[in-house]
Amino acid sequence: MKYGMNLLLWSGEVTDELLPVCKQLKDVGYDGVELPMFNLDLDYAGLGKHLDDMGLGRTAVTIRGEEDNPISPDAAIRAKGVELTKKTLDCCAAAGVETLVGPYHSAIGYFSGEGPTEDEWKWGVESMRAVAEHAGKVGVQLGVEALNRFECYFLNTHADSARFVREVDHPACGMMYDTFHSNIEEKSIADAVSAGGDKLVHIHISENDRSTPGAGIVRWDDNFDAISKSGYDSWMVIEAFGLSLPEIAAATKIWRRMYKDEITLASEGLKFMKGEVEKRA
Repeated sequence: MKYGMNLLLWSGEVTDELLPVCKQLKDVGYDGVELPMFNLDLDYAGLGKHLDDMGLGRTAVTIRGEEDNPISPDAAIRAKGVELTKKTLDCCAAAGVETLVGPYHSAIGYFSGEGPTEDEWKWGVESMRAVAEHAGKVGVQLGVEALNRFECYFLNTHADSARFVREVDHPACGMMYDTFHSNIEEKSIADAVSAGGDKLVHIHISENDRSTPGAGIVRWDDNFDAISKSGYDSWMVIEAFGLSLPEIAAATKIWRRMYKDEITLASEGLKFMKGEVEKRA
């Protein structure tokens, strides 16, 4: 297993100012970091070199919004979404990112008032297939993320994302599993993890309140038992959110501090993940 920490706990973009944090994460035992990929005008090649020098691998996360929604009825908006995700993949390749995860299948925080239509599903598959073709060319793996019903309406369960990526039907297009969304949407943790099968390429470890993994009420035994049974052995990344960045706090609905400090959360979370995996080795 490879263990990573999502840098959204500190910032919405990774510049030289965040490199000391990356060094701290390496020192406490992380194998890599997950880069927020929202600002596409940063020096990602330079960042990749810095992280190489530290011995840190990397994954990345991005989103799409209403103005670049890949399932919009407006073909121009869909095309914009595809092009922006392709540009994000170029940044990933420059930074040496292995996997790009997130809900870039549709607009986060936008709701139609009902579930996805047949047209929206078709547009989503077409858009993602175009993205996957580019991902294959630049050597980056896609990890499509289902979100709970309060954040999107297109893919809400891991069975949804499994069906979606299988219809996209491209080797560069896989899916990820997330314990936070699973805790809200799934009836069976085991079924949610196994839904991915050979398409499961990434896992987010996230507590029910988005703070320190292991300190809340997620059904961790069920999760780690299912992960172990699945044979998954790639990136396991903590996704936690705090108050350090107002726009991220607003987007994730975080209003109160739920941990001592960021590096303590990262250290305790890493110890928790490793301990649970080792118990099942």
